[in-house]
Amino acid sequence: MVLIGAHVRDDDPVAAARAVGAEAVQVFAGDPQGWKKPQPRDDAQEIRESGLGVYVHAPYLVNVASTNNRIRIPSRNMIAQHAAAAAGLGATGLIVHGGHVGDGDDVATGVENWRKTFERATFPVRVLVENTAGGENACARHLDRIARLWDAIGGYDVGFCLDTCHAWAAGEDLETVVERLVAVTGRIDLVHANSSRDPFASSRDRHASFGTGTIPPELLAHVVREAGCDVIVETPAERQAEDIAFLRAALAG
Repeated sequence: MVLIGAHVRDDDPVAAARAVGAEAVQVFAGDPQGWKKPQPRDDAQEIRESGLGVYVHAPYLVNVASTNNRIRIPSRNMIAQHAAAAAGLGATGLIVHGGHVGDGDDVATGVENWRKTFERATFPVRVLVENTAGGENACARHLDRIARLWDAIGGYDVGFCLDTCHAWAAGEDLETVVERLVAVTGRIDLVHANSSRDPFASSRDRHASFGTGTIPPELLAHVVREAGCDVIVETPAERQAEDIAFLRAALAG
């Protein structure tokens, strides 16, 4: 059964989920803008026993594609640490952004760095690589880059997370993006259903609620329906309940 959930505040995710009618939650296991190792949660058992689907998002700093050793090596460590934290919460997966190489670097090097990440380590939960919104040096922005990445890592235990706002910002047609992605990766494990504050192909990653964003809500529902997997709403908290209710009604219909 497809679960419809939300990215919620980290202090009390179970209560936050109930408040918005979520069947699943996404949380950070630590500081989303920091490198510190995540600490065990006092409410880990409550989260595991809540009946909610659980996903953990890695910190935004993680970039295993980087050619900079001072970024790439800590990033690999962070994936391992946050995957362990996710397993402690009974999570289904750890979402990690696709990352990028530096100006003047070959994207092929970033792809190879991703491959080495999975070659050298196994993780207690599945890593879900998320598409990104902008950047000419990104490894998972456009379908051709995602195809190159999957040629390198698709044989490992890795999944894919499709973010609708990111795909919209990257200029990907949401009417057909699921079909085209599955042709490349063979799978979509999670959808981040987000509208955008910006126009199509803007390269800007600014999420909006369904009722206020530039992506037609029916198009968001179409993506979720086509993907047929769990969905997490990462829209502003004040309208998450409304966005979840919209998706639930759209899928039921």
